[in-house]
Amino acid sequence: MAFKNFKVETDADGIALVTWDIPGRSMNVLDETSTNELEAIVKETTADAAVKGVVITSAKEAFCAGADLSMLEGMNQAYAKVFKEHGETAANQMLFEQSRRFSQVLRGIETSGKPWAAAINGLALGGGFEITLCCHYRVAADNPKTRLGLPEVKVGLFPGAGGTQRVPRLVPPQDAMTILLKGDPVTVEKAKALNLIHAIVPAADLIKAAKDWIKGGGKAIAPWDEKGFKLPGGPVFSKAGMMMFPAGNAIYRRETYDNYPAARAIMSCVYEGLQLPIDAALRVESRYFTSVLRSKEAAAMIRSLFLSMQELNKGARRPKDVPPTKVKKIAVIGAGFMGASVGYVSARAGLDVVLIDRDQESADKGKAHAQKVIEDQIKKGRAKPADAEALLGRITATADYAALGDVDLVIEAVFEDRKVKAETFAKAQQYLKSDVIFASNASTLPITSLAESFKDQGKFVGIHFFSPVEKMMLVEIILGKNTGDVALATALDYVRTIGKTPIVVNDSRGFFANRCVGRYVAEGNEMFLEGVPPAMIENCAKMAGMPVGPLSLSDEVALDLGLKIMKATEADLGPNAINPDQKKLMVEMVEKQGRLGRKNSKGFYDYPEKGKGQKSLWPGLSALQPKQLDPDTLDVEELKQRFLVVQAVEAARTVEDHVITDPREADVGSILGFGFAPFTGGTLSYIDFMGTKKFVELCRKLEAKYGSRFTPPKLLEEMAAKGETFYGRFAPKKAA
Repeated sequence: MAFKNFKVETDADGIALVTWDIPGRSMNVLDETSTNELEAIVKETTADAAVKGVVITSAKEAFCAGADLSMLEGMNQAYAKVFKEHGETAANQMLFEQSRRFSQVLRGIETSGKPWAAAINGLALGGGFEITLCCHYRVAADNPKTRLGLPEVKVGLFPGAGGTQRVPRLVPPQDAMTILLKGDPVTVEKAKALNLIHAIVPAADLIKAAKDWIKGGGKAIAPWDEKGFKLPGGPVFSKAGMMMFPAGNAIYRRETYDNYPAARAIMSCVYEGLQLPIDAALRVESRYFTSVLRSKEAAAMIRSLFLSMQELNKGARRPKDVPPTKVKKIAVIGAGFMGASVGYVSARAGLDVVLIDRDQESADKGKAHAQKVIEDQIKKGRAKPADAEALLGRITATADYAALGDVDLVIEAVFEDRKVKAETFAKAQQYLKSDVIFASNASTLPITSLAESFKDQGKFVGIHFFSPVEKMMLVEIILGKNTGDVALATALDYVRTIGKTPIVVNDSRGFFANRCVGRYVAEGNEMFLEGVPPAMIENCAKMAGMPVGPLSLSDEVALDLGLKIMKATEADLGPNAINPDQKKLMVEMVEKQGRLGRKNSKGFYDYPEKGKGQKSLWPGLSALQPKQLDPDTLDVEELKQRFLVVQAVEAARTVEDHVITDPREADVGSILGFGFAPFTGGTLSYIDFMGTKKFVELCRKLEAKYGSRFTPPKLLEEMAAKGETFYGRFAPKKAA
């Protein structure tokens, strides 16, 4: 029988080689066709007496990147249809049968009575890795780039085809929980040390090694199907088990505040499944999977963190009629922490970089930052000395602006001050090629007004990086009023080259991310001035799903920078544009107390010397609060809501102001840029999944108590009246 996605060849020894190769795709993914065909192959090879064993591999560079998650959207649509026509019980049954089909196909491999060997030639993630786990033998090609793992939890799901049952039967419980709950893939060496794979061989010997195992009498039975099988960590109700599960539950709550149904389901699947025979355990896993599949958290996270992010990374917002731009060499003006980091990530991506500062010493300092980062990578085993040599060879540090003469893109990263930036533009322009694109890494100053001091505004664009640049995956591309398509395309191509995710926003003070995160920080300050205990402010923010509390974030950004931005906003827009009480608090902290944040080891927190303990809230904070409220009288749920609502309502305002034109960018941007509660899917998904009507009611309730920062914009009221959603009204244009 011929297959579309697989090729099956049986050799003279009766070993069937099943090669996965989806036509027209660079990577294999688990889609409907692959599942159907794999099921047919299992049946065929099991029934054919001439087949003595099966090797499964891939013709692509990777083995399999995981499930095609857009397929799950189809399952949810089918669920809604059956629910409407036949009721909830029938719909649940249908979803349960559909979602466990792949799990049953894999169990069919495991119990086929024929030895199956997985020849893992490259990356194997998610459902692709689960295929290998049900094989009786797993051999991987020796490749330092290969990663194996189960990252489903990162998009609100969990491994639902046996992953939560096979991993803890192969690996000690603590390691198994880390693999499942963190979702971080591992190298082949680590996988072998953990007992996830049996062998590593040179790539050229991969198929031979798999076939040799079968010819050498490889057993067609999984360890857990053998009589007397013992779990790697002992039974659940043993001393070791009792050390693991109660502590694991506490860690789970500390890390997630119970906001992630998939992570909770993983804990339950492992705990319950390890007390059952494998078939019953797989049924338990499938029930939890069906339940999580129907959660709004999974729907929101799949849409934003998988589908939308993929679309934006592939250039969803790139002007279609501009040919690919060739950025080979860039210049960064301003070799401070931000500029030096931009230079480093650019050189890491293979670009030549000119790092310019006011004098040679400052420029050299910027290059030294790159040296320090790459040396740290070498110490951690993530880079080789040769990589450092090549990377540093690509960076030229200088004080001479004439070095701008042959670059394709200039990124200005000087101090956030209109006058300083204008002076930099004036200095640079005389040396630029006629077709060079000029970008400003402004974080709040409007790009259109900055472009006024640049000769060709069509070639001027904003490229806003987030700190620390090496870790933060988001880049905001800001269109000034006169920014041309070539400038936008160049910026997008450059961001793609350095491996970041871009969002495109229209110009306004603070753009998108800083407008929203500014509200978050300000809300923390408001609570502080109301008399909410500082520890409660920080904890409630984390309970709401934010990665760090607002006071901690203020310290990271630097309190003196916050005060400078307040003063600049006041100078540009007048005294009503800022909150005088918050300014007074910042003046007290920065100018009177000399507390600038983490950078001088004292802000809202005190920071001990490195290696001498953890940061702690400054005991002097209570003296700066006008009053102190009794924590037992405060509504924790309301405090949590305030943090999310104040950011989401600002995101809605950015849509009304035409700063955001595509809801995908608000959602992806809010999660990657400032860690907006990922389980919600982002700022606009938070509103959509709550329902605009319900969200507006919540805004009104908070507005009555706390003021106009919670006032919903007219757009939101209009949408609530019509029952509209952001993804309905502003449906993203899908690429053809």
